[in-house]
Amino acid sequence: MTEKRKTSVRYGFTPLEVPPIGKASRLGRLLLTGFTMVELMAMLIIIGLLATLVVTKVASKIDQARVTTTKANLKALHTAVNQFKMDTGRFPAEEEGLMALIEQPTDVESWELGGYLETTEIPKDGWGHDFIYVLYPESGKLFAIKSLGADGEEGGEGNDADLLSTDAY
Repeated sequence: MTEKRKTSVRYGFTPLEVPPIGKASRLGRLLLTGFTMVELMAMLIIIGLLATLVVTKVASKIDQARVTTTKANLKALHTAVNQFKMDTGRFPAEEEGLMALIEQPTDVESWELGGYLETTEIPKDGWGHDFIYVLYPESGKLFAIKSLGADGEEGGEGNDADLLSTDAY
């Protein structure tokens, strides 16, 4: 008895698996199907446009989150400075700055053990910049804590605008 060889027939080919031309087999008669270069380019353009929309939306949310974080830190620092004043009878000097909230000044006796912040470091604003403590600023308030915004420079608009602890309430 002779054994018949079973051949498996595959439908669809990758470009590298082109069947031999001229064979009178079923494989030789199948048409290769796939994407044309125009179709691939159209898909890439569509994906690029969608990615641009997503990145734009995410970037604006990140900026909003940085502003919100900065305002929350300004409120916490403002409250801590007021608590320092209540306990010691004075505001931190500009030379001491916000460090007086976590390290006891030498001339202060009734300082709260552990400091006035829940952390052992002064928090930074949402862009990683240090806050600026100003005693008796031009606004007429007793003190202000300032973030210089995204650009880290005085003034600015939008995300570059300065944020003050006196405006955070």
